[in-house]
Amino acid sequence: MQFTDLGLLPEILSAVAAQGYTKPTPIQAQAIPVVLSGRDLMAGAQTGTGKTAGFTLPILQRLASTHKGGTPRIRALILTPTRELAAQVEESVRTYGAGLPLKSMVMFGGVGINPQIAALRRGVDILVATPGRLLDHAQQKTVDLSSVEILVLDEADRMLDMGFIHDIRRVLALLPKKRQNLLFSATFSDDIRTLAGGLLNDPLHVEAERRNTASGLVDQRVFLVDRERKRDLLVDLIRANNWPQVLVFTRTKWGANALAEKLQKAGIEADAIHGNKSQNARTRALSGFKDGRLHVLVATDIAARGIDIDELPHVVNFELPSVAEDYVHRIGRTGRAGCPGEAVSLVCVDEHKLLHDIERLLGREIEQLIQPGYEPDPRIRAEPIQMRSSAPRGGASRGGAGRSGQPARGRAPAPRPAGGAPRSGSRHR
Repeated sequence: MQFTDLGLLPEILSAVAAQGYTKPTPIQAQAIPVVLSGRDLMAGAQTGTGKTAGFTLPILQRLASTHKGGTPRIRALILTPTRELAAQVEESVRTYGAGLPLKSMVMFGGVGINPQIAALRRGVDILVATPGRLLDHAQQKTVDLSSVEILVLDEADRMLDMGFIHDIRRVLALLPKKRQNLLFSATFSDDIRTLAGGLLNDPLHVEAERRNTASGLVDQRVFLVDRERKRDLLVDLIRANNWPQVLVFTRTKWGANALAEKLQKAGIEADAIHGNKSQNARTRALSGFKDGRLHVLVATDIAARGIDIDELPHVVNFELPSVAEDYVHRIGRTGRAGCPGEAVSLVCVDEHKLLHDIERLLGREIEQLIQPGYEPDPRIRAEPIQMRSSAPRGGASRGGAGRSGQPARGRAPAPRPAGGAPRSGSRHR
């Protein structure tokens, strides 16, 4: 199946194609027709399956098809458990809605409320919000939810785990009773089923295959190293092993830029891609990486989604992802099509819990090594992990490339790796 088979508007198809996608992921192929039909939906989907585009694309289609002009009213409300996810989802809305006359806004706490009030007054078609800040606006009567036609609960299981059930019920009481409801959850606990039972009306159920394993063709290794020595270690590994093409993952946009600059100063052709880069800059970087002019591509998780590179031999986790499933998604870009690949993770003391979570998901331990000359200092204590370089700002925007990364879109087409492994390092486990 192709995206062109789903009956989407030309403007949406053009935006999808601009991101390098032609085929929907399984959850998208199942969910998009249901949402377009107006039916309620209960979808089982983990991070990295493409679930976000599974609801943003058809929502854009439905709203654009009935757009009447004038000052926008909130017709679609998307609730997420965290501000990071809210920013990613709204970025997806803006990216795929770039050619449509729709306005979107992201709303969460931790930032000033007055700019959000001003944006609401200008009018919004699609609101992406965390429950707490949305209720703050409702209490101040600065948000009008009386025109909501579509409600999305994204990562509903996580919202319940974080104690948002009462906030969700308060939000539901503010919405019109006649609306379409879409619930996305990685798991279906009794609490989720209870919530769905009171929320959804004769829903269709779809589910993406759970992705908790990595290809057996991927050679996974961990190098234990102090946080301040990761950059030097990466340079040495690339040089010592003559890695020809390396995709490196960082957690933040700032971290991606800093690492790319370090590699460049070391004489390694490198560039970074993330949501703050223009589309032209991202396109140039990807083109250079694919044709071999660029040795190393440093990317955030969201910006890297959709990268399609044949025979990608090496993936490096410069920083482990905060969600274990994202590790599987990252290293899934190598070890495909029957070819061996290599995934190397540089792990400092701050990330031991994240490593444990990944190993628990995989159901096995990952080989740990210590590179001679980079032995971790046992005196260094773990510090809180910085998940972002700065908090995204609330506000409204018409579509286009944006502030918070590429759309949370999901699985990249399978690259074909060419193998290779570190030749140095002492066994730790």
